[in-house]
Amino acid sequence: MSKAHIHPVTVHFGDCDPAGIVFFPNFSRWMDQASLAFFRARGVPPWRELEATRGIVGTPLLEIRTRFLRPATYGDELQIVTTIESWADKTFKHRHRVLRGDELLCEGTEVRAFVVRDPDTGRLRAIPIPEDIKARCG
Repeated sequence: MSKAHIHPVTVHFGDCDPAGIVFFPNFSRWMDQASLAFFRARGVPPWRELEATRGIVGTPLLEIRTRFLRPATYGDELQIVTTIESWADKTFKHRHRVLRGDELLCEGTEVRAFVVRDPDTGRLRAIPIPEDIKARCG
């Protein structure tokens, strides 16, 4: 497993349902933010720059699994702890743990792929994960 990156999140009133509990899709939104923050913290250039220099558009989501353990509410200070659990040829698995202090609220995994645009169709296609990016991520 890779070195962990901690992405801080402050829960706002608008993140919650009428009962004051975080609306569940917000956890996915925060995990997505944490995925990008993980790569940026490892020195991987922004996707726009990688697209201009290497054709890499980004790492779209292929699969997500989430387990909810405890609720969160507005005013909570959360930490999204992100690691890379595993690498495959063209995909990788991010693991996210959502904590409030030491308390685990939610955990999830995302399977993502590095993609480029096919020059003939313009559609996205997965490529082998660049070795230099793997090396930066530990």
